[in-house]
Amino acid sequence: MPGRKRSNVPLYVRIAETFTRQVATGVLKPGDRVPSLRKLSREQGVSLSTALEAYVWLENRGYLEARPQSGFYIRTPYAKLIPEPQAEMLQGQPTAMGPNAALEEIIRSAGDPAFVPFSTGSASAELFPNRRLNLIARGILRRQPAHSAHYDLPPGVEALRRQIARRCLAIRCEVAPRDIIVTAGSLEAINLSLRAVAKPGDVIAVESPMYFAILGSVASLNMKTIEIPTHPKEGMDLEHLERAIRKHKIKACITMTNCHDPLGYVLPDEFKRALVDLTSRTNVAVIEEDSYGDLAYDVARPLTAKSFDRKGLVLLCSSFSKTLSPGYRIGWMLAGRFRAEVERLKLFTSVAAPSLQQLVVAEFLESGSYDRHLRRLRATLACQAENMRQAVAEYFPAGTRISRPAGGHMLWIELPGKVDALKLHRAALAERISISPGALFSATGRYKNYIRLNCGHVWTKNHDRALLTLGRLCERQAQG
Repeated sequence: MPGRKRSNVPLYVRIAETFTRQVATGVLKPGDRVPSLRKLSREQGVSLSTALEAYVWLENRGYLEARPQSGFYIRTPYAKLIPEPQAEMLQGQPTAMGPNAALEEIIRSAGDPAFVPFSTGSASAELFPNRRLNLIARGILRRQPAHSAHYDLPPGVEALRRQIARRCLAIRCEVAPRDIIVTAGSLEAINLSLRAVAKPGDVIAVESPMYFAILGSVASLNMKTIEIPTHPKEGMDLEHLERAIRKHKIKACITMTNCHDPLGYVLPDEFKRALVDLTSRTNVAVIEEDSYGDLAYDVARPLTAKSFDRKGLVLLCSSFSKTLSPGYRIGWMLAGRFRAEVERLKLFTSVAAPSLQQLVVAEFLESGSYDRHLRRLRATLACQAENMRQAVAEYFPAGTRISRPAGGHMLWIELPGKVDALKLHRAALAERISISPGALFSATGRYKNYIRLNCGHVWTKNHDRALLTLGRLCERQAQG
């Protein structure tokens, strides 16, 4: 975003991005030759290895091709060659969602190492700083042997809340440590938020599609869901949302404005401001899920809807599960005007968040290691997402559309109309492959020919074979 510092961007990425900007503006066109590695090294005043890294980065994203005995040439980026999913029109009514057999099957397969886990919600364990976290934990165990001999009652360990408060400055939220409530992951934060702002029978607006665990949380509280049409790149239809608010007396709106699961977009600040303006006027709470916000591929940390909140109606929910350690179950939230009620609900729901994990995360943040880790993780996930998009485009039948995420590690895939994603899910299970069928992401069972795939896994031949198998299963249905 304009005006943000880019000092943390690796030098080779900064060099590569000068080429992507020239392609975007038409200065460079497909077929144009670019400088040799030695010439680029001299022009930029960098080592040959840095110049090579820049060109590899561009090759991986389809901007460059190497021609033997000739040099490097601009090509049409892969991302532009792969069609993206289309928006769907919805005319929904409030719905009470019931149990889902497919979700139960996915949960069972997630714990089985024999399955290729394209359905899971976290990145590969190898991408997390496990060794560093373990070293910190051992140090705490040695220095504070009674670390968990008491409850760290809500709002949680102060050292962690202080570090989170400092990080909130990046999203233009000036908050005190007292404003932050530590939770058991972001899903508990969302559940507490729902209970604080609504009651059973109330109507909650959600984007469509929406992460299935959030839909399940709404249903578990006996609240009704209304799906708001959501464009795969432009976000929720705010005019439709305003009509729904007035017609159905909506109590809250749940949104993911950054690194949406499953769509992958990062919405512009103008949208976030407009959403807050609308909900402020109509006195509707906004529950914002931002667990993937730190994984936006652009190094500048995107703002949130909470960044524009002046009435305390936005409850920002986040966690370190997607970026640091899924098993730690450390989440946090800014509850605005609902803070006291959320703290009370947290106390009577789970008493407190685990003490040791809070202390470990606090020390990791304070050391500066988190930002270094994020830079590596974002670059890795961006590369993996594009590589998997290319593989899906190659292996899946004609007519397949694939999202182009701006962050996170999920791909939303629209399959040809004849493909039934639930049947595909069960056929894939028989091949020891787990996927998330699109119907899970809708309270009314929409998206019957869509799937979500996790591209956050370190790629192996096993993953490649599984994706090829999945493509063949799709082909059989598409031709049937």
